[in-house]
Amino acid sequence: MSFIAKASAFHPRHLLRATLLASTLLGAGLAASPLQAQEIRAVMHSGIRVLDPVITTAHITRNHGYMIYDTLLGMDENLEPQPQMADWQVSDDGLTYTFTLRDGLVFHDGAPVTAADAVASLKRWGERDGGAQMMFRSIESLEATGDKTFELKLSEPFSTVLQLLAKPSGLPTFIMPARVAETPSSESITDYTGSGPFVFDESQFEPGVRAVYTKNEAYVPRDEPPSWTAGGKVVNVDQVTWVVMPDAMTAVNAVGSGEIDFMEQTPYDLLPLLEANPELTVEVLSPLGYQTMARLNWLNPPFDKVEIRRAAMAALGQDPILAALVGNPQYQEKCGSMYGCGTPLATDAGSELIMNGPQPEEAKRMLEEAGYDGTPIVLMQPTDVPSIAPQPVVAAQLLRQAGFTVDLQPMDWQTLVTRRASQAPVSEGGWNMFFTNWIIPEVWSPINNPMLNGGGKEGAWFGWPDDPKLDEMRANFAAAESEEERKTIAADIQAHAYEVVNYIPVGEYKIPSALSNKLTGMLEMPVPVFWAVEKAE
Repeated sequence: MSFIAKASAFHPRHLLRATLLASTLLGAGLAASPLQAQEIRAVMHSGIRVLDPVITTAHITRNHGYMIYDTLLGMDENLEPQPQMADWQVSDDGLTYTFTLRDGLVFHDGAPVTAADAVASLKRWGERDGGAQMMFRSIESLEATGDKTFELKLSEPFSTVLQLLAKPSGLPTFIMPARVAETPSSESITDYTGSGPFVFDESQFEPGVRAVYTKNEAYVPRDEPPSWTAGGKVVNVDQVTWVVMPDAMTAVNAVGSGEIDFMEQTPYDLLPLLEANPELTVEVLSPLGYQTMARLNWLNPPFDKVEIRRAAMAALGQDPILAALVGNPQYQEKCGSMYGCGTPLATDAGSELIMNGPQPEEAKRMLEEAGYDGTPIVLMQPTDVPSIAPQPVVAAQLLRQAGFTVDLQPMDWQTLVTRRASQAPVSEGGWNMFFTNWIIPEVWSPINNPMLNGGGKEGAWFGWPDDPKLDEMRANFAAAESEEERKTIAADIQAHAYEVVNYIPVGEYKIPSALSNKLTGMLEMPVPVFWAVEKAE
């Protein structure tokens, strides 16, 4: 029975949403024909518009990347790099890495994957990823030495080469054809040929409505069992369709009725509806969870002054923001570590101001001393992503209580993703502040963490901190020879980052997903992927 036929069984207050769902499904071409047994229909946390996984760190684009591209290395559940597209050897002096592509690698257009493709892809990635930018400053040469082999030579020790190549997020090392990877990293690609386990069906792509991925019949998985982004990527279904449903209740009704098989992020207040349904499983698939944080723009007043950035940190606090975002102790945790609590480098160095917040009177005093003139703060609020929508609203209230003038500007997430890349003054479409989330494996070291980058307008992540001292400390971390030395440097980096207010961590949380019981094999990992998943008839 279709969702349309079932709509009358809902409580009257849900009838409008049921009608909306029916029209959404029809618009996406889903309710017009019988269900395909080997199609998975998923509601992801956001619609997708930006399809280039190098030009943005948006998680939905990263998820898209893992569907259609493969990575040079993978990372397993123990945070250890593993071979994926390539195996490697390291010279005795630690300065030369030799990579050999495995057999069976073929692009979606039938062309073999070559070392030249890998080199071109790594060079484009190296221009955009914060950790890669630092690594490339230590690279003497990166070149193909054969059709299936290439060599990376360092001019000085860099201890996290393999971790950077394997990291599961931020900007992963997705390998593209050289002709595509030669696109300047400042421009979006328009050719989405990959070699990964799924093929992007461009003919069915409707931004804001759906994205369709079909099984890559030519893909040859590794033999090892899957573990996070490492191991065999075995596809057991014919097609995966991402359906866009901005209204949370519409999506909950759809997964509850069986029209949708998977909902990536379930609203906490609607969990009881899903947990009471015997045909669904509700579980946390990303065990380390997320860090949520505020990012301030160092280019535009008033946050071009460190004293005012520190006043903003004093104004905020983790408790009120976590309460609004989650409101369930089972899924939230205060944490002052920029590397995530429970990770090898976790530390509370420098976190006192945010952990003791909110402190409105202290923030007012700091603003007065800094000579704050009432310059409005443009705070961007995405309204269509439940995991990012509440933070700006609470932050606006806390900042106003501390004496800031706040201009809260609602928009959809993809608009925010585009606007946050603007370095223009506020009067010309720029911004002052936004909130975002990272999975813990994205931030668990000062090299991986995309925001711990002091490269300014040319090299830093959105917000563009100009902080040579930070980059010098990160270079020392990369060159450190012992784990204890790295831990000490990591703590010093965090203390410095808090002092200059590189960004403001406001807590950790976990988001349950909702799965139809027809699905089995969904992996517990930081990135939602659909290899290894089977769907019953």
